[in-house]
Amino acid sequence: MSFGEAFTGLEAYDLLLFVFGFCLLGVSVLPRLLHDKPLSVPILVLGVGVLAWTLPLGLLTPDPVDEHGHLTERLTEFGVIVSLMVAGLSIDRRFSWHAWGSTWRLLAITMPLSIGAAALLGWWAGLVPATAALFGAVISPTDPVLGKDLEVGPPGEGAEGDETEEADHTEAGEEDEVRFALSSEAGLNDGLAFPYTNLAIAMAMAGAAPSNWFGTWLAVDVGFKIVVGVVLGWLFGKVLGATILRFPAETEVAKDVTGMAALAGTLLAFGGTEFVGGYGFLATFVAAATLRQSDRWNDYHDHLEGFGEQMERVVLVLVMLFFGGALARGLLAPLTWELGLVAVALVLLVRPLSGLVAMIRMPRSPWRDRAAISFYGMRGIGTFYYLSHALESTGFEQADEVWAVAGLVVLISVVLHGVTAAPVLRRLDRARHDTEHSAAANPHTG
Repeated sequence: MSFGEAFTGLEAYDLLLFVFGFCLLGVSVLPRLLHDKPLSVPILVLGVGVLAWTLPLGLLTPDPVDEHGHLTERLTEFGVIVSLMVAGLSIDRRFSWHAWGSTWRLLAITMPLSIGAAALLGWWAGLVPATAALFGAVISPTDPVLGKDLEVGPPGEGAEGDETEEADHTEAGEEDEVRFALSSEAGLNDGLAFPYTNLAIAMAMAGAAPSNWFGTWLAVDVGFKIVVGVVLGWLFGKVLGATILRFPAETEVAKDVTGMAALAGTLLAFGGTEFVGGYGFLATFVAAATLRQSDRWNDYHDHLEGFGEQMERVVLVLVMLFFGGALARGLLAPLTWELGLVAVALVLLVRPLSGLVAMIRMPRSPWRDRAAISFYGMRGIGTFYYLSHALESTGFEQADEVWAVAGLVVLISVVLHGVTAAPVLRRLDRARHDTEHSAAANPHTG
């Protein structure tokens, strides 16, 4: 490399740091300005990325398909880990099969229906069977990072000290059914997408015939790894709750670094579970949710979640910035009209319809809430991770095409859900408040 080439590369790196710093500053300021606007921070960061790589600034092309596949995998993996930690720490509702009923419906009904429909539509649009199966799998995880407007409130807001089942079900942490269902779904399906992704990998390596891989996949990828992830996640969460929350922070320095314990515990849970062959994503969310249930009203929870959210925003900026750059440099170029139609159908038809099927007999929830839960299945960083992970694990045909259609799904989701989420949730909150006020004023009605 000549001196001139090295100097040009240095300038491009400095410029990238400037753009990254500009976006971080925006992330720290814009939420105060956009809280009542139909616009989201991810949309703005994405726009900055598109602009930066459209202008002739000499920035290297962020290529997740060929050149930067491994880097994409690791960056998005860390983003998913941090987001699962924050999602788990934010959920106040105590665990029970009844209280988490909406979550199980979304995981057991909506997720498989969405995967199957996406795979069939991808196959119809020209993807080979293994790649179509991969497309269905990577589209399945919803995103707790990009869907911040859809998440539950900060820990501890609500019926503090009220341990009744009804309070746990509807009040603690301002966990109305819409926010709780979408937050818990995003936390768990990011881990449960692994068996479906591994199924596609098995098809690519051993052939589409189920006799070549089904037995091993069912026993190992569905059975063993899920059980290990849940059990070790629960154990790590219990240990973290017995250590992090039991030692008081007497100094300001000790209080400031308390949040780092959440990241440390998350990395321990993820790395330890992956080391013994379980699903680290699943263990991460279970550990964080278990930690949240330990001494639920401890002030440390605010420090733990606050630190995690700051880390989450840094990763969000990086991923959305590079995603915008990839869009500007032709990520969507391999799209055919059939694949474009599939992307639109997944966001506007497949997720809403499969969500409504799961919500049909859900008790104690008005149809407006069920419709919102069904519609807001935001796609994002989890999709990027699973796609890059699979392509790094083995060879898939039509890698460019599946990246293009997955990227279009995420783009549509970021824009559509980002613009509508805050206004829709405000309407739901007002309708819920009016209903509760009417019921309080007329206690003998109904």
